[in-house]
Amino acid sequence: MFCLNRPDPEAIHEFLAEQKQQGFSYAHIGASRTTAPSGYVVDHNRVQLGEGRAAFERAKNGIKQWKMFDITWVKLCWPSTRIEEGATVAIVISHLGFWSLNAARIVYTVEDEGTLKRYGFAYGTLPDHAEMGEERFTVEFHPDDESVWYDLYAFSRPQPLARLVYPFTRALQKKFASDSKLAMQKSVGQA
Repeated sequence: MFCLNRPDPEAIHEFLAEQKQQGFSYAHIGASRTTAPSGYVVDHNRVQLGEGRAAFERAKNGIKQWKMFDITWVKLCWPSTRIEEGATVAIVISHLGFWSLNAARIVYTVEDEGTLKRYGFAYGTLPDHAEMGEERFTVEFHPDDESVWYDLYAFSRPQPLARLVYPFTRALQKKFASDSKLAMQKSVGQA
């Protein structure tokens, strides 16, 4: 959904109420757990956030507080949303003098306590999102060297309108990945 002005909280609440009734905009729900389906562009980005269990706890708190969206040109509505399957959020993006309002829903959560400790979630796009696909946000603790990583994995393809300006939308996706990594580094105290 495109807007000439930044959407106000009331408009965002109405948008979210409508989106909660919608199904996902793509067929491969949950595929970001393993391998992206064919026909999608895959983006995989990682950055080390620090070392040690304390850094991992800070990284987990960053995910719980949606810190990966602490980006000047992106606003998550609402950061108080609990990380749980079925939670629906809106992402407001400022670009080229207008705003877009995009909807996504948490598909699954991740809390692995095995040798590799991981925490996070994946969300999938709803019909009022410029893209179709899924994005996974996780943090990892590697006990062998105690390194802590932020891992961002996504598969997507553009909705028809976004396809018209595809080079621009791809640039925004890459900018989001870069800015999201920096936001998570800041949340853990590494930037």
